[in-house]
Amino acid sequence: MGRLSTGALIALAAWALTGCADAYRWDKPTPNTYVVRPGDTLYNIAWRYGLDHRDIARWNSLGDGTLIQPGQQLKLAGSRASPRSAAPPRPVARPAAPQTPPPEWRWPLRGPVIAAFGADGGARTGVLIGAERGAAVHAAAAGRVVYAGSGLISFGQLLIVKHNETHLSAYGHNDTLLVAEGANVTAGQPIARVGLGPEQQPALHFEIRASGAPLDPLKLLPR
Repeated sequence: MGRLSTGALIALAAWALTGCADAYRWDKPTPNTYVVRPGDTLYNIAWRYGLDHRDIARWNSLGDGTLIQPGQQLKLAGSRASPRSAAPPRPVARPAAPQTPPPEWRWPLRGPVIAAFGADGGARTGVLIGAERGAAVHAAAAGRVVYAGSGLISFGQLLIVKHNETHLSAYGHNDTLLVAEGANVTAGQPIARVGLGPEQQPALHFEIRASGAPLDPLKLLPR
């Protein structure tokens, strides 16, 4: 394979940067359908688009949603919903009261918040917490690991923990995962080790979601 020209390298770099930025954009319209990729679960698909996994399961008659296959096409909108391409910027409005009470949250690690919830160029759907590379990341509440992998661009090794029928938490930019998909975890249990976040600085991307909608963790975590 021949060497790339300077112009081609610049174009490739711009494409890569655009792809990384897109991973943080919460105002991108959700497509009407999604084709399942290897390693996908209903939880990481729902997490990617700010949806409730139960809605996707219902729209596609999936039962509990555990049996999805690569190449399978899923609807990402219900029959009564308007086309997602015409939807207003995310996040989509959700019912004010969650169906299940939230757990008692705790900080996943100690460190400064270097990007607040909703900040441009930052975490957008969560917060970015600075830490030393390799520092232990702890479960913010007891639950079950429903996703463990690197299938979402720009989040490195990602964990998603289901705490009840309504609430999920997510931990991104990990170097190492200490628990596997399907594992039950206790509050405060080490579940990962911090890796490199934006601009190659060690940081943890942390999210809390209720029925698919992201919530500001700083309003929920103890002071």
